[in-house]
Amino acid sequence: MGIIEKMRLDGKKGFVTGAARGIGKCTATAFAEAGADVAIVDIDYEEAIKTAQELEEKTGRKVIAIKTDCTDKVQVDEMVEEVVSKLGGLDFCHNNAGICINAPAEEMTYEQWSKVININLNGIFLTDIAAGKYMLEHGGGSIINTASMSAHIVNVPQPQCAYNASKAGVIQLTKSLAIEWAKRGVRVNSISPGYIGTELTLNSPTLIPLIEKWNEMAPLGRMGKPEELEAICVYLAGDTSTFTTGSDFIIDGAFTCF
Repeated sequence: MGIIEKMRLDGKKGFVTGAARGIGKCTATAFAEAGADVAIVDIDYEEAIKTAQELEEKTGRKVIAIKTDCTDKVQVDEMVEEVVSKLGGLDFCHNNAGICINAPAEEMTYEQWSKVININLNGIFLTDIAAGKYMLEHGGGSIINTASMSAHIVNVPQPQCAYNASKAGVIQLTKSLAIEWAKRGVRVNSISPGYIGTELTLNSPTLIPLIEKWNEMAPLGRMGKPEELEAICVYLAGDTSTFTTGSDFIIDGAFTCF
């Protein structure tokens, strides 16, 4: 069997959070195109249904939509149970849901801080643990968390201390779980994207001035595309990455190199 065949995900089952649009939609698409059955998990259920229907028609795989608030432990646990019930198991997941609030630290409210930490870090913890428990009991699996280059640098010119702190936490959580579960068959890795031009980002009036600045600073002179994150996620979800755990993959067009 050649490397291309080995990279396929035929027969595997997984879910992606924050998958109704943006990065999550792209990686869910890649998983399905590689042969996996996938659950589109998002708090926006209507958009999740549209995405699931689109991917099922496009790929021929079984793709379902599940409404879940990833900060609610009961909902997260029920989501994993539904994935297992409807897809027939759980081999991988991409925990991707997140938000960013740009506000100067001295002006940021505690409610804003808590919202970012709750979604970006606590939500990752809840989905990691719910998926991890199943995988530990059923022969292993692969967990992929979305961190950010913001875990490695302090972004400018926008102030976003809560986001940066939450994403740094995701990387340490990833490494901690990887160590705890290394000998029990569950691999845990993270990806740290740079600035990615999703549909929402590129059409946001508040971000357009920032995008011009980011592109001036970027070694490649542009933002990344969501599709440029697909290959690493397919690799991490599959069986060619069985010696890869506890790693963080920076995909940022060399932005963090200076």
